[in-house]
Amino acid sequence: MSDTIKIKQIRSRIRCPKDQKAALNALGLKKLHNVVEVEDNPSVRGNIQKVRHLIEVVEE
Repeated sequence: MSDTIKIKQIRSRIRCPKDQKAALNALGLKKLHNVVEVEDNPSVRGNIQKVRHLIEVVEE
């Protein structure tokens, strides 16, 4: 059983750079207040770190 993380988008992507929009897409976040469950691995942690001002970690 692999660990998962639940993350929620809390701020808009409208004025973000392309790389941050790509990180949100990679995490599966499309809309505000959307909650997704992703696997806990180094690539996901890197994307979370890149957009930490736009999301919040709901559950680890």
